[in-house]
Amino acid sequence: MAEIVSEEQQRRLSRNIMIAAAVALVLFILAAIVTVQTFNDVDRYETRIGEIRTIALADGSRLHLNSDSAAEVRFTKNGRKVRLLKGEASFDVTHDPQRAFEVEARSALVRTIGTSFNLRLRPALIELTVTQGAVTVRCGNHSPRRVSAGNGAVLQPRSLVLTHLDPRVIRQRTAWRRKLVHLEGETIEQAAGEFNRYRAAPILIGDPRVSSLRIGGQFHIADSGKFLSALQSRLPVRIVDGEDGSVMLLYRDLPARANSGN
Repeated sequence: MAEIVSEEQQRRLSRNIMIAAAVALVLFILAAIVTVQTFNDVDRYETRIGEIRTIALADGSRLHLNSDSAAEVRFTKNGRKVRLLKGEASFDVTHDPQRAFEVEARSALVRTIGTSFNLRLRPALIELTVTQGAVTVRCGNHSPRRVSAGNGAVLQPRSLVLTHLDPRVIRQRTAWRRKLVHLEGETIEQAAGEFNRYRAAPILIGDPRVSSLRIGGQFHIADSGKFLSALQSRLPVRIVDGEDGSVMLLYRDLPARANSGN
């Protein structure tokens, strides 16, 4: 015998179905809003002195931040945008012809759909190094220029200079991703500047004769002690340790040779 449902029960059942449908719709809308907001929000990433960090981005690309660096990332359905605020970053960009990947750094804009490149903000210029694929770069009022793998650019507000890079130079510029400082006969002043990027207390030069001495080799970014030992063993340099952790480099005069007499 079929069960008889009263009119009141039918109304109650219909009301419950409508409430459930309304709740489901609200939850769906909220989930969509949260998804869109998360996707469109600006994410900020930064590193402390001595820290190197790799960030996996939402599209599969990777952002590598060198010591004391910062970047903002904003992805939308139409584009992928990064702003390098300070320091140095390397990008491994997932290929996506529908959404360009753009990196803004001061007055420069680097654009690609998928490649690998490195950007370093120096005090008076921006240094671009392309390791794979190609990018389009624009700086100030200059026309966009294409830079392919094995090449780079020096970017300033009033100039954009393309450069061909020897593989040795590319290895040197990207050595930080392997947590290395790679020196190819740089002056002590230049070498100390590289290590100071990873030290809370600096290496200082207390004698101008030290500045122009040159050194080569590979050193771990966290082991500046090995670098300082190499200076003392290879060059006329002596080291004075400061109470604050800093290091002063002084010229070590070689002992005078006694004149041989008859």
